[in-house]
Amino acid sequence: MLDQLLQLVQSSASESVVANPAVPNEHNEAVIREASSAVANGLRTSSPTETPRGVLSLLSGKTEANEHNPVVNNISGNLVGSLVQKFGLNSGAASALAGSLIPAVLGKLVKKTNDPGDSSFSLPDILSSLTGGNASGLGGMLGKMGLDKDGDGDVDFQDLTAMLSKGAKQQKEGGGGDLGGLLGGLFN
Repeated sequence: MLDQLLQLVQSSASESVVANPAVPNEHNEAVIREASSAVANGLRTSSPTETPRGVLSLLSGKTEANEHNPVVNNISGNLVGSLVQKFGLNSGAASALAGSLIPAVLGKLVKKTNDPGDSSFSLPDILSSLTGGNASGLGGMLGKMGLDKDGDGDVDFQDLTAMLSKGAKQQKEGGGGDLGGLLGGLFN
């Protein structure tokens, strides 16, 4: 996933990194790699109270990838610290860079994750990467949150299907008349 993430950051970095006078040209690639690592590590190690719900909510598109999102803030803050420490950027320039790059990258990641015609990122693959393939990690926490709808010990496509079926049934029975009602089954 890190290689795909690096490509995603590279495609978003032209203005915030490459054309940024605060980033010396000889550091462009290293800053882009640092941003990729910050995203991967940030998704993996967001604050303990936000990780399962916050990351899943972000990746599923339920919350926006903007400065008000705690996961985005965590990743941006970590990147700012790295840019200041490793590359000598002043905190203002580092904050501006992270503030434009991280939401853009995460927005693209969310879009790709939720696009059925784009297989470059998928929610199960991202969750597997974040937990090192260990269902007892994030997947186990998601199961404890009630997202393991079929009770098989993991959160996968079958669980998503069960959640959507539940949402559709509730909608049909008058429990919700819009897409929000249907998607409400994701977190019930």
